[in-house]
Amino acid sequence: MHYISTRGKAPRLDFAGVLLAGLADDGGLYVPESWPQVSTEEIKGFTDQPYAEVATDLMARFTAPAISAEDLAPLVAEAYRDFDHPAVAPLRQLDSGEWILELFHGPTLSFKDYALQVVGRLFDAVLQTQSNRVTVVGATSGDTGSAAIEACRDRDTITAFILHPQGRITDVQRRQMTTVQAANIHNIAIDGTFDDCQAIVKQMFGDKVFRDRWKLTAVNSINWARVMAQVVYYFTTAAALGGPDHPPAFSVPTGNFGDAFAGHVARRMGLNIGQMVIATNVNDILVRLLADGEYRKGPVHATLSPSIDIQVSSNFERLLFELSADDGDIVAKLMDDLDNDGVFKMSDAAMARMRGQFDGRRASEDEILSCMAQVNDTSGIPVDPHTAVGIIAGRAHRRDGNGAMVYLSTAHPAKFPEAVARAIGTPSVLPPRLADLYERTESFDLLPNDLAAVQAYMAERSQA
Repeated sequence: MHYISTRGKAPRLDFAGVLLAGLADDGGLYVPESWPQVSTEEIKGFTDQPYAEVATDLMARFTAPAISAEDLAPLVAEAYRDFDHPAVAPLRQLDSGEWILELFHGPTLSFKDYALQVVGRLFDAVLQTQSNRVTVVGATSGDTGSAAIEACRDRDTITAFILHPQGRITDVQRRQMTTVQAANIHNIAIDGTFDDCQAIVKQMFGDKVFRDRWKLTAVNSINWARVMAQVVYYFTTAAALGGPDHPPAFSVPTGNFGDAFAGHVARRMGLNIGQMVIATNVNDILVRLLADGEYRKGPVHATLSPSIDIQVSSNFERLLFELSADDGDIVAKLMDDLDNDGVFKMSDAAMARMRGQFDGRRASEDEILSCMAQVNDTSGIPVDPHTAVGIIAGRAHRRDGNGAMVYLSTAHPAKFPEAVARAIGTPSVLPPRLADLYERTESFDLLPNDLAAVQAYMAERSQA
């Protein structure tokens, strides 16, 4: 398997190269040259296999020959060994034909663990064979940061710098990052929004001298390995619900489009998915795109679901490449338009294809609180605000009343105690392993929204 850039100018790489590169040299994102296929018989067989075995089977199709299935298997088994549910990604029935896919059973209680626990081990495996080390840099809207830190902490081959928007994530999300005491981990609070953090990370990768000097790599979902690992739970869920004979629908709360694109990848690999719904809050660039064909930046609004507080969805570029007939020049032109004018217009043909593949719905703050209360009242299940966004959008667009609708529950409700308390009157309790979170000492540095300041901070600590 080899990979090419969405902007067509970067070198073709194998999986190990893509893992370490993160972002392509031309500013694009790496995608596979072709999609590996999974047969109907193989999908049915996943029903009886442990999650780690399915994950190894599927991911090896993307990692080989750089990393063989035999070498990948122990890494994946170790990654999921300490998840607190034997199914790893269990389904819970919400109502008739409605299911919640619980993606919060990893160490930091969010769906990001399902990819990053694997990615951290992949970094180690590749770097140790090269006697090399890298600087991991990432931006987080809430959950990626803690999952990345947990995956990278105390690894001799990695120094990690994680940027988060000051005051725009919950106390639990912040403390899960800033209370980790590890010499190779550095937390940076940026005086700005998540989009500002993400822009700084992309600008760093665009600075070839700085990038090469410190051997930068990414843990955001701009890194293909993140998307690859998230494909797995679409297959295991479909198999558990009778797929591929009975294709489920999925409603995915998404800001950066990585999780939704992972579902699209599963579909390209042969998984029969009845429907994909993009679920957003008021930061609704993707839903507006579906409505009017314009991809237009807007102001980032702070909401109850901060992981969706994003107005530039990085992973959309991967879908844009496909919608543009794999023409990197078209993608590069459109992304230049976005940088220069804050907007680009999709062709009618591209929009027809996208609308045939995705539905979309935004949820207001009042709708989110109302949904959280209704779900708790009727089912006794507390859900976090992001899950509520998924439920609202999925119910609004559900086409097949007889088929299964799956809502991705991307975080444990205890990560959002204030929102849960507003909705149902009492906050969810943190699991025992995080019970003392508010007693732990925090450590982070506040920096301005300025690339040079962040680069100087990183260089000083990397040299030390």
